[in-house]
Amino acid sequence: MKTVHTIQDVRNQVRQWRQESLTVGLVPTMGNLHAGHMSLVKTAKQHSDKVVVSVFVNPTQFGPNEDFDTYPRTLEQDADLLTQHDADLLFAPSVAEMYPQETFTWVDVEHLGDRLCGAKRPGHFRGVTTVVSKLLHIAMPDHAYFGEKDYQQLAVLRRMVEDQLFATAVIGVPTERDASGLALSSRNGYLSEADKEQALTIYRTLTQARQAIEAGERDYAELCQQSTERLEQAGLTVDYFEIVDANTLAPAQKNTAALRILTAAFLGTTRLIDNVGTIFVDI
Repeated sequence: MKTVHTIQDVRNQVRQWRQESLTVGLVPTMGNLHAGHMSLVKTAKQHSDKVVVSVFVNPTQFGPNEDFDTYPRTLEQDADLLTQHDADLLFAPSVAEMYPQETFTWVDVEHLGDRLCGAKRPGHFRGVTTVVSKLLHIAMPDHAYFGEKDYQQLAVLRRMVEDQLFATAVIGVPTERDASGLALSSRNGYLSEADKEQALTIYRTLTQARQAIEAGERDYAELCQQSTERLEQAGLTVDYFEIVDANTLAPAQKNTAALRILTAAFLGTTRLIDNVGTIFVDI
């Protein structure tokens, strides 16, 4: 695997691959890689001839008092892990490389990015869509791979690519979980073993809500309230617990066919997000 730090080096390598008629997949990350990221790389390897992985802690998606300065930077370990999983190119740019001057131009997906995490973290998705737009322009991939754990991010990026007519297909990859069911996340590194056991309440509560819907429950507001109370009783501080249309992220109605259940909650100072898969409701 080759490691590069400049935009021009990425473009030169991709140009060479294109001349060889090879397809290119992109896996954008913020580093501190784990098995969840490797599932993205594995999927990318199955569908693309060459795989580019970016490692960039993007400052524009962090809000005031968030963990940008303390976010783990583990580039050497990341490179080792990516080598073991047969990635072809690691792009690890500096902030100055990605933002060489004051930014006047932003990519912002309205509506989809305004709710849920977007309501709690103003400007977050504008930072995500702007940096991913840059990465797509740099690598010009055939496919880009994102985890379903960040489901709102996945929905926002799909809409951005559709609206802006990118020649890239956005591929969602199922959430990777440990044996207990806890969704893998870089922020799990902030948790003690006791914290991780407590955090399992998130997935269990999501699963219970899904089972209730599959059993015929349609009072979504009451179900969300009950789920919120269960999480709070377990010692978490709930940002939101919502049942939404899986495509638009609008609040689900009784006749909404495809649903997604999403939640964000704090365990101490660590913000955790999770969701469960699309449910097709018999209406």
